[in-house]
Amino acid sequence: MSTKFTQLEELIRPVVEGLGFEFWGLEYLSQGKDSVLRVFIETDSEKGIDVEDCASVSRQVSAILDVEDPITGEYSLEVSSPGLDRPLFDLNQYQRFVGSVVSLRLRVPFDGRRKFKGQLSGIEGDEVVLLVDNEEYLLPIELIEKANIVPQF
Repeated sequence: MSTKFTQLEELIRPVVEGLGFEFWGLEYLSQGKDSVLRVFIETDSEKGIDVEDCASVSRQVSAILDVEDPITGEYSLEVSSPGLDRPLFDLNQYQRFVGSVVSLRLRVPFDGRRKFKGQLSGIEGDEVVLLVDNEEYLLPIELIEKANIVPQF
């Protein structure tokens, strides 16, 4: 994880958790004037995350970011639930979704490819175990650039 992500998480996580939500993760897409900071929040409440929850977290996160100013230039702040196709950020989240179908992209090729889609079989140390076409891949978490649950209907 880059120092920018670490810095942002250290600022945002306590705010989200202080409001009674689980900090699921964040994405920062730096694209000049169109940069986006996306914060994902979760709850164990049966009602789930609603618009008011997102607005409340957005106001508080925005206030701390205005004071600390960790991002130079303009950006949009988005707060949302992870959704059905939720991104996965850490090993604990992967563990929670063992048995699910996952689509992931690596930072560098592994066995000649960067994109994988298969069943999440488990975690071994700091590696994600993915079953793709009856072949098991052990993918180091630090090589995973982006991973999402593939909703099954």
